[in-house]
Amino acid sequence: MITVFNRKELVSTYNMGEQSEIRNILSQNKIDYDIKTINRKSPSPMAAGSRAHTGTFGEKLELEYEYTIYVKKEDYDEASYLIRDIKPR
Repeated sequence: MITVFNRKELVSTYNMGEQSEIRNILSQNKIDYDIKTINRKSPSPMAAGSRAHTGTFGEKLELEYEYTIYVKKEDYDEASYLIRDIKPR
């Protein structure tokens, strides 16, 4: 089980295809991982409902979701090696 105490951030990306490819590689190699997804366009807890006032004009839609993938500290070197050839998109 991956916990906040035994994990290390492997990669952070805004690209859904890239995070999917990384997850597939980790699964194929039986490396446990945890993924944290943040919706960058969701309203702030301090300003709930502010999106309706500001809209999304001019914002890059490809930066809407941030994906952070964590692995166990003991698996970090192997996981990092396995994804070394994935080109950022």
